Amino acid sequence: MGALKNPDARHIDFEPFKGLIPSNPKLLPCDIDMAIERKGNFLVAEWKREVEAFSIGQRLMLEALSRVNKFTVLLVNGCSTNEKFYVIDFYELKDGKELLSGVSANDLMAYIREWYARSDRPQRGNWHQDED
Repeated sequence: MGALKNPDARHIDFEPFKGLIPSNPKLLPCDIDMAIERKGNFLVAEWKREVEAFSIGQRLMLEALSRVNKFTVLLVNGCSTNEKFYVIDFYELKDGKELLSGVSANDLMAYIREWYARSDRPQRGNWHQDED
């Protein structure tokens, strides 16, 4: 069954929130597909299949998160369901730029292990500046 608690769960429909903020009527919540926390450091990722695109709002949110100290944001082209798991490539979102970080599921797993090890070390100041 995999790690999903409810493999039949549907995506959340945020349409009822449309118009909630009169001064920003197009504002809608969005979700994040993957989040890991280790000692106050966060790795978040958004997964898209080849034919999917980011909404403008989701892209803006991910770019904003990537500028927050102790947040690492990944954009993953691939799929992770009970039936399929593959990664075509993935990018770290940094300073508004997509930096190619890997081209396979194995690369993604290695990236996560390295991120975790870096997060596990005692930190001095800005997390991203502590990189070797």
